[in-house]
Amino acid sequence: MLERGRLFLCATPIGNLQDITLRVLETLKTVDLIACEDTRQTRKLLNHFEINTSLTSYYEHNKDFKGEILIKELLEGKNIALVSDAGMPGIQDPGHDLVKDCIRENIEVTVLPGAVAAITGLVVSGLSSERFCFEGFVPRDKKAKREIFSNLLLEERTIIFYEAPHRILNTLQIMLEVFKDRQIVACRELTKKYEEVFRGTIQEVWNHFNEKEIKGEFTLIIEGAKIIKVEKGLDWAIEKAQELIMEGISPKEAVKQVAKEADIKKRDLYEVIMVKK
Repeated sequence: MLERGRLFLCATPIGNLQDITLRVLETLKTVDLIACEDTRQTRKLLNHFEINTSLTSYYEHNKDFKGEILIKELLEGKNIALVSDAGMPGIQDPGHDLVKDCIRENIEVTVLPGAVAAITGLVVSGLSSERFCFEGFVPRDKKAKREIFSNLLLEERTIIFYEAPHRILNTLQIMLEVFKDRQIVACRELTKKYEEVFRGTIQEVWNHFNEKEIKGEFTLIIEGAKIIKVEKGLDWAIEKAQELIMEGISPKEAVKQVAKEADIKKRDLYEVIMVKK
């Protein structure tokens, strides 16, 4: 029985060719086949590093039948590298489907990490990176844009989107209507010669790009919603503690829990609870 091949997910540069890793270069040289979104784009990368491995296309509109072919070749023992035009395959591209197919067929998948525009933009933005969510490409339809932005209005995590240059002003306009004066960072041409990172309110970012010719893909990082702390005074604490006591929790434990949540002194609450009890 033939030993199965392995699928290598290889991150490629998002702009600067020098950001490719030594491990990716070695893998691209030694695998039997490289599957990519656009063979012309990937050929430029391979030519730059003098790599002659065979290429085959694998993209959204041929992923079903081409995926079957790639799985068959992996089962026959071939090692295949999967790359996207830029960044990590499997994020916002059909690489995810090929990974699922490999898992179903018990084919080993190995990830060779590298550049990702979403993370690169996040860390350079200066906005909180403790908690964040990635929402992928902004929908093209105006109604769909407004709907997804509205659904994220109360999201407290930093939000990351991708957007195309010819749609950026329209997207920022709808963001302004929904998010108002929220802080945003627009990253354009990340890692390239004309990289630009512009920080400000959504209105300021719209004004900036409305006054210039826009080129290059965007990574947008939006400030999360501010956490509104609800003040919980003694009246709330008394009511909450009585509810816990009715549920079977001892007065002492109920007071301990509620006093901490309401940020009040346990003794003050305990005296009131014992009187009412």
